[in-house]
Amino acid sequence: MKQLIAAMICALFALTSAHAQDKAEAKKAAPAAEKKAAPAAEKAKKAPSEAQKKQQERMKDCNAKAEGKSGDDRKKYMSSCLKGEAPGKKEPSAAQKKQQDRMKDCSVKAEGKSGDDRKKFMSTCLKS
Repeated sequence: MKQLIAAMICALFALTSAHAQDKAEAKKAAPAAEKKAAPAAEKAKKAPSEAQKKQQERMKDCNAKAEGKSGDDRKKYMSSCLKGEAPGKKEPSAAQKKQQDRMKDCSVKAEGKSGDDRKKFMSTCLKS
């Protein structure tokens, strides 16, 4: 009797797992067919806008110019190129140049001073 019950449980388990496999295979097959049809439908519906075309062209041009660069250098170059900035360092503005010159002059005058004395001198020098 125990053997009969054990055999029935095993048979029931086997039928249940086989049925579950059939459902899983059916679910896998359906999305694959939908995925094949979806790209064709999307291509027919959407064409890139003018802005998208310009961006794609800019990306192609920047990518071609960035050949030979890698890592962080490439990232920085691509970022500036895609923004439309000139590659390399930017020239400082007139106000920035004036400030840099003032800092150089004050630094030369502050030679020999250190610590708080230097900080106070630089602060007053740069404000004038």
